[in-house]
Amino acid sequence: MVIATRLYAPEPTPAAFRHEALFDELGRRGIDTTVLTTTAPGHPAAEDSGVSRWPVLRDAQGHVKGYASYLSYDIPLFLRLLAVRDPKVVVSEPPPTTGFVVLVSSMLRRVPYVYYAADVWADATRTVQGVPALVPAILGLVERLVWRRASLVLAISPGVQHRIEELIGDASPVVMVGNGIRVEDFSAEGPERETAAPPTFLYTGTVSEWHGASVFVDAFARVRERHGEARLIFFSEGAEKDALERRVRENGTDGIEFRPRVTTSELSGHLRGAVASLASVFPGQGYDFAIPTKIYASTASGTPVVYAGLGPSVDLVRDNGLGWAVDYSVDDVADAMDEAIRARQEDRMPSPAALRDWTVQNASLAASASTIVDAMGPYLR
Repeated sequence: MVIATRLYAPEPTPAAFRHEALFDELGRRGIDTTVLTTTAPGHPAAEDSGVSRWPVLRDAQGHVKGYASYLSYDIPLFLRLLAVRDPKVVVSEPPPTTGFVVLVSSMLRRVPYVYYAADVWADATRTVQGVPALVPAILGLVERLVWRRASLVLAISPGVQHRIEELIGDASPVVMVGNGIRVEDFSAEGPERETAAPPTFLYTGTVSEWHGASVFVDAFARVRERHGEARLIFFSEGAEKDALERRVRENGTDGIEFRPRVTTSELSGHLRGAVASLASVFPGQGYDFAIPTKIYASTASGTPVVYAGLGPSVDLVRDNGLGWAVDYSVDDVADAMDEAIRARQEDRMPSPAALRDWTVQNASLAASASTIVDAMGPYLR
């Protein structure tokens, strides 16, 4: 068994932890697995049993992102896959270029492969400003080819599953396996919730074009007019971080801080002390079906979320009492943040224990990994 992914723990990304959970589940079932991934900054590769790392190009923020970075992983991956002895099946993580490399090597070796579809890259690329129309067209051809040739496609959500089936019909089986977090890394219990700190909102994780986190910066400026002591803290990295910092400076909004990412245990402590966390998906960017994992990190820490956007996250938050889900607009987000502050003042916040319990039952990476291994059963025998 081989897992081919450019992102793997300890990289602080959902995909990295997702594949670590899969590796652990395969190990629990006695299935010998090799991970072909990248060298993580500051991480000694020699300590990784079953994990083979290769140096790659990274962007200015240390991410494996962009065509040059992808190719610096994909090209050596082809030879690395050919060198693995007698693999039963290969699991490929996006981007589609990685899937194409896995497809070709699997055809040469007559080995089945499984493709993990966390999103639909061609759809998302079409919404990025400045990208020539030829790019998403070619990417779409490669992506559909990879799906069609796969023995199995793993979809992260019902929305992704529906879109893939819409594009390739019944050419390959598509199974919805869900997503989540390592719930054991977070806790709803801690002294932070009892402190009399100013009302604080947290935005955690990546800030990119499709997140549209600027709506929270603009909404918070209005919240400060009503609650002068309120704070907004970003524990984030990503393509939009510099633009957000510039926006704050230009607007002259007080009470907003930008901090580097911290460990999950530290983050959980900050979340426990917050009124609410913030999550968003910018509408119409090809990611409306996405469910940000930062929602799960918040609820696993017993803290509700303010979600701005469309898609399944709206019903997820509303139907399960996880916080407030509103349209992607400054007015609606500001009202939701204001409501969160008043809810805490009036002692009518969602129960931390209930939020935690819901997350354990519905958003565990371990449970998702178990579903994946079950789905791959015929190829593991």
